Amino acid sequence: MEDQQIVNLYWQRSSNAISESSAKYGGYCHAIAYRILGSYQDAEECVNDTWVGAWNAMPVHRPACLTAFLGKITRRAACNHLDALRAEKRGSGELPLVLEELADCVPAASDPVKTAEDAELARAINDFLHQLPERTCNVFLRRYWYAEPLAEIAVRYGMSEGAVKASLFRTRQKLRRCLEAEGLL
Repeated sequence: MEDQQIVNLYWQRSSNAISESSAKYGGYCHAIAYRILGSYQDAEECVNDTWVGAWNAMPVHRPACLTAFLGKITRRAACNHLDALRAEKRGSGELPLVLEELADCVPAASDPVKTAEDAELARAINDFLHQLPERTCNVFLRRYWYAEPLAEIAVRYGMSEGAVKASLFRTRQKLRRCLEAEGLL
């Protein structure tokens, strides 16, 4: 079924929307959640939360790209689940390592007073990513958005793990310089 048809099912409040979403994007969403959480059961729970999140968001929003919309909901659910696991002194997956790698080039989370600065930071990072060569941008996003392990990125792009690490290091350094130049770091 085409994405627009699935979105229409959500807008019509048809229960088929969830089964169609699951059939088409269940594996994609599960992969995102699993990479962040490192647990099959926790990832499955996040995927189920994705369908609920999409159901609740659709009457208001009509996503232009269903893949990105569902991926974002899944990622948010997995990150929230990871926060809960950390509070219980448990958890694994790639996200803690990914966040540690980014810590040197992205400022720490801010308080609500700095919402405008956060929006400016998001704009600057987006602009930076759009200036990168496609492969470099994809490697960066695979690691830091999808929390994909280095070995999987290497296989996906026909690179050695060392080349992936070097690319990510250089890109983080460029991002840091870009954010410093804009006064955001």
